[in-house]
Amino acid sequence: MPTGPKGQKRPADVIGNAVKVMRIATGEEEENLAAKGDDAAAASAARKGGLKGGKARAAKLTDRQRVEIAQLAAQARWKKS
Repeated sequence: MPTGPKGQKRPADVIGNAVKVMRIATGEEEENLAAKGDDAAAASAARKGGLKGGKARAAKLTDRQRVEIAQLAAQARWKKS
């Protein structure tokens, strides 16, 4: 089923979607947008955790491990072209 720009459920067919939009515009139906805010907070927390993880991993790596990872990354970049 198609979703709107903020994740709300919309009818799959064009006429049903037009009727839904008309009902929202005239006030017969209410748009339910409040549920999406909780997901944004969870995504923000996950982003912060990911930023911490990269620094922690880099601190654990030895010089030799970093060189090996960098060489593999360089090989992968050059392999594409």
